[in-house]
Amino acid sequence: MSSIVPAQIRGARGMLGWSMMDLARAAGLSVSTVKRFEDAAQPRPSSKKAEAIRGAFEDHGITFEAIEGGTIGLRFDPHARPRASAFSRFM
Repeated sequence: MSSIVPAQIRGARGMLGWSMMDLARAAGLSVSTVKRFEDAAQPRPSSKKAEAIRGAFEDHGITFEAIEGGTIGLRFDPHARPRASAFSRFM
């Protein structure tokens, strides 16, 4: 699985209209962890935390797709229904 970069996290949050707090709740992480992920100058948090962030986005209709040049693009399906597991993250 390719690693996601800060710009993709910010972009995916923008597509969903999420704040850092929203992402932190959905991923089961702290806001400070989300901030570290979005700050390219900071050391990268663990891959387990990256998977939690990616999973939270995917649960809400964001797809990470490989595009030319080896980077990962974003796609948002506004009609995607959050997976059942996603609802429990906000409870």
